[in-house]
Amino acid sequence: MSIVLRNRVRLVTALLASTAALAPLAVQAQEAGEQSEDIIVTAQRVNATEVSRGGSLGALGNKAAEDVPFAIKSYNAALILNQQPQTLGQVLENDPSVRTTFAFGNAAELFVIRGFTLAGDDIGFDGLYGITPRQLISPELYESVQVLNGASAFLNGAAPGGSGLGGSVNLLPKRASQDDLARVTANYTSDKHWGGSFDLSRRFGANGEWGLRINGAGRQGDVAIDSEYRSSYVVGGALSYDSGPLRVVLDLAYQKVRVEGLRPKVAVSGAVPVVPRAETNYAQPWTYTDLRDLFGQLKLEYDVADNAMLYASFGARDGSEKGIYGGVTVTNALTGAATIGASYIPRTDNNEAAQAGIRVNLAAGGITHEFNVGGSAIWQVNRNAYEFYVSGAAQATNIYNPVTVLRPTTVSFAGGNLTDPFPISRSRLWSAFASDTIGVLDDKVLLTAGLRLQTIATKGYSYFGGAQQSNYDESAVTPVVGLVIKPVAGVSLYANRIEALVAGDVAPNTGTGTGGANIPVSNAGEALTPYKSKQYEAGIKYNSPRFNASVALFQIDRITAGLALDPNRPGFLRYGPIGTQRHKGVEVSVDGEPVEGLRLIAGGSYIDAKQRATNTDAVGVPDLLLNANVEWDLPFVPGFTLTGRVVYTGEQAANLANTLTLPSWTRVDLGARYVAVVADKPLTLRFGVDNVANKRYWASAFQVFSADLLQGNPRTFRASASIDF
Repeated sequence: MSIVLRNRVRLVTALLASTAALAPLAVQAQEAGEQSEDIIVTAQRVNATEVSRGGSLGALGNKAAEDVPFAIKSYNAALILNQQPQTLGQVLENDPSVRTTFAFGNAAELFVIRGFTLAGDDIGFDGLYGITPRQLISPELYESVQVLNGASAFLNGAAPGGSGLGGSVNLLPKRASQDDLARVTANYTSDKHWGGSFDLSRRFGANGEWGLRINGAGRQGDVAIDSEYRSSYVVGGALSYDSGPLRVVLDLAYQKVRVEGLRPKVAVSGAVPVVPRAETNYAQPWTYTDLRDLFGQLKLEYDVADNAMLYASFGARDGSEKGIYGGVTVTNALTGAATIGASYIPRTDNNEAAQAGIRVNLAAGGITHEFNVGGSAIWQVNRNAYEFYVSGAAQATNIYNPVTVLRPTTVSFAGGNLTDPFPISRSRLWSAFASDTIGVLDDKVLLTAGLRLQTIATKGYSYFGGAQQSNYDESAVTPVVGLVIKPVAGVSLYANRIEALVAGDVAPNTGTGTGGANIPVSNAGEALTPYKSKQYEAGIKYNSPRFNASVALFQIDRITAGLALDPNRPGFLRYGPIGTQRHKGVEVSVDGEPVEGLRLIAGGSYIDAKQRATNTDAVGVPDLLLNANVEWDLPFVPGFTLTGRVVYTGEQAANLANTLTLPSWTRVDLGARYVAVVADKPLTLRFGVDNVANKRYWASAFQVFSADLLQGNPRTFRASASIDF
């Protein structure tokens, strides 16, 4: 038996022994009276993994899902605590409409919603863009992870990173609860990753109007992938005031993450190679990613009347990242032979965001109105530099039998100041919006209509000296119209027509022609008008005290840009819109507790994603996604909960020509949770195994210059213990 396996067996044995040792304490406490039984039941319910239907809808405010013509749901803090995810992507594995991949060569998660990518740059922080860390997000700081399926240019404004056409994610930080909380947690992730966290919440003042929430986490060590090391340290605090008409909250957070030996994506061309052993790491030991972020916001709400509220928030982020990143390119798909590429890329970001508005509710003659008027602004400065290195025979490796090589040092191309990066881009996004939600028949019919005027302005600077070389300043109006009809209690029929908006590309100077020749572009430097993606959606939602369900049909059209022969200038190319990418699909989602003690989060989505000009499948968009997450409180063992999750991802095209395809894959996760009473305090023990069968699979595909494949994680053991004081 290997040392690693023996250590895992010892860990499981120790956990079971601890559970067995604590069980008599729990029994004794229960025999002493009903208090212990109440503690167990209360702790078991508080720690239940749940999904809430509703959340923040930007300009429309916080809404229940049954009242809005959009698909929104929120994953709670108990889910994060129980499943012990280390990244936001691991939280979103619970969603049947979301999958996670890597964008480029560094440690950076990229999310795919309704077949369109959502970059970390475009994750919201309580409704503000550009404030959250942009590459990896540690989930311990957040009370809720909200997922909105579909376009949201009116609701949230244009995402500054130019992604989020198929959906958005919003993070709500932890804030003081009504009940005091003091919790400490110790956790372990195989192979040698240890950590802990704390969470403290208090209310004070004559009427409890002040609130303070401080929480943090730290963990480090090797994970289940061979020789991949990760560390994460986060701390967050929220000071809130809630009295009379005024509500104020100040959120501050700090995050520092380091990844060494990140298993990279694999670039392929002629064929998809057999998947390596699940734990195999073809990264080089000299690769690393360092991320550091300080961020927060000040938020105010003031009730000027019983039916009118003013609101405003301002947030900022100071972030830095650097690393030596390594890529792997397979040269022989049969043998696994490959080469190693390398780069060094430092970057810093300084972002600010603000929004303000007024929300007014009126009613007369059996008709209600909710008016929303406001605006938002985002300012971003990116300082960047890069250095790419030449790889040769000395950097040869194999994805099945990795070889440690020397880091290449010969520079192939570089730009910017590596020791003190200067600004490469400055962006400013402004918007103003207005909407009205009209309700009739006791709000059984709700019609929402609105407009948002948005301006996107970007200045680009040369990596060679910092001189300005591009200027983009374009505006667009993004409308929304949505309808909700509630024919009977608990049922909502809905439909919407909404748009997404991203900045238009800037035409390049040259393009590649036959034989690799450079051909001049006739409109070089021209900034195209912003791209609008149009979405049509219709669906039905069911809501009851125990169970929620929804079905949605959607179609999203996205304009794509590229180079084509200029009919007016022979010998030139012209850059502009060349086609449409259309995603059509259906989503089904269910969650709740249909019977006492049995909780379910499940669903699926089918997407037909096509490049209409070529009638080819879009890259990295699985045709079918299925999820099922189950928790069962054993009635014959008080305090004991069994958990399980199945994730299925269908086939997906791996390159634009559709000559490479990734097969479908299925992953099974299992776990258990036990609540005991120690000195009249609830102690929760958790144990879980992700990818129980240690299945090896290519999880996702992404294409920039080549077909890049990301391998799925191997079998991973997780254990934790939490006690509430």
